[in-house]
Amino acid sequence: MKFYFMHLMPYADLDQSYDEKYNSAWVTLPNTYYDPKKGHVLYNRYLDELELADALGFDGICVNEHHQNAYGLMPIPAVTAGALSRRTKQAKIAVLGRALPLLNNPLTVAEEYAMLDNITGGRLIAGFVRGIGAEYHASGVNPAESHDRFHEAHDLILRAWTEPGPFVFEGKYYHFDYVNTWPRPYQQPCPPIWIPSQGSRETIEWAAAPERKYTYLQTFTPAAMLARYMAMYKEVAQGYGYTASEEQLGWSVPLYVAESDEIAHREAKPHIEAFLNKFLRMPMEMLLPPGYLSLQSMAGVMKAKTSIGTRQSIDDVIAKGMFLCGGVATIRARLEQYQKEIGFGHLLTMLQFGTLPAELTRKNIEIFAREVMPYFRG
Repeated sequence: MKFYFMHLMPYADLDQSYDEKYNSAWVTLPNTYYDPKKGHVLYNRYLDELELADALGFDGICVNEHHQNAYGLMPIPAVTAGALSRRTKQAKIAVLGRALPLLNNPLTVAEEYAMLDNITGGRLIAGFVRGIGAEYHASGVNPAESHDRFHEAHDLILRAWTEPGPFVFEGKYYHFDYVNTWPRPYQQPCPPIWIPSQGSRETIEWAAAPERKYTYLQTFTPAAMLARYMAMYKEVAQGYGYTASEEQLGWSVPLYVAESDEIAHREAKPHIEAFLNKFLRMPMEMLLPPGYLSLQSMAGVMKAKTSIGTRQSIDDVIAKGMFLCGGVATIRARLEQYQKEIGFGHLLTMLQFGTLPAELTRKNIEIFAREVMPYFRG
């Protein structure tokens, strides 16, 4: 199992009383709640935390893309990845990812990723996502076109990386007389591609196709649903005539480890509950706008995301396996159990969440790196 530190970079100084006036920390929350001076401190603190994970031996560090919200301050994740590319030495840098359907020119992603891959000497992991429903409210893109725009943008980027240019690209959404990407990626034919998802069957079937075999990541989901989606990927792969490896499966989950179960619970409680009830707060129609998913996938994803918009406690999400919290022995046992039962090869730990302060985040990173990771590395 490989270990990654995934950072959302939330606006941890958010006024927690915002929900007395507004029903979401996404899209509709006025940006007057953001203080740039506090943001300056947070950005640099968060970069320090990611650099610490590199120094402590994590296999990778992960950034991602969200727009117009307090949940994650990375609307352009390549900026964050660029800042990390010279300051880190060994960890892979996973951009998870760029929301392809939101783009008017996907070639900018081909160029951004190729630059990062060259600067890091091949440490880039290229993440492609459709973006959650809230991004479509923020961008004005029709969610019913999401799948088609994603696939066309993906095909354009792959050709830009792997096919000698210049060449012409004529699609439904994108038209270019000259596709001739400079620089070319450092990793040939292209960087490894990962596909984070909420559990769309269409996404799983597409990612598992033999010509792709992309690593599929399940994000913030109850353990029972995680097992279901991982099994679905394996079943789809068998249908295509091959056996999926653990390298093709990953799980992203918030985690807090401390000296004991009691200490971990006490220290994490206010911060994971702020994450759940303040930062993640959004109405279901914002998360899953009409046309974003097929009816079949909508039913499955709604089961996995029923808790969004309802008040949750730390005990609720621990019981569901959506949050791993405890002493070293507890975390080792839970991870060993889930890995044995589900069979994922990549664990993306969210070791900072919500309002978790710098000192507790650092403690969490260090205990996990020194007492949990070596246990699984033998």
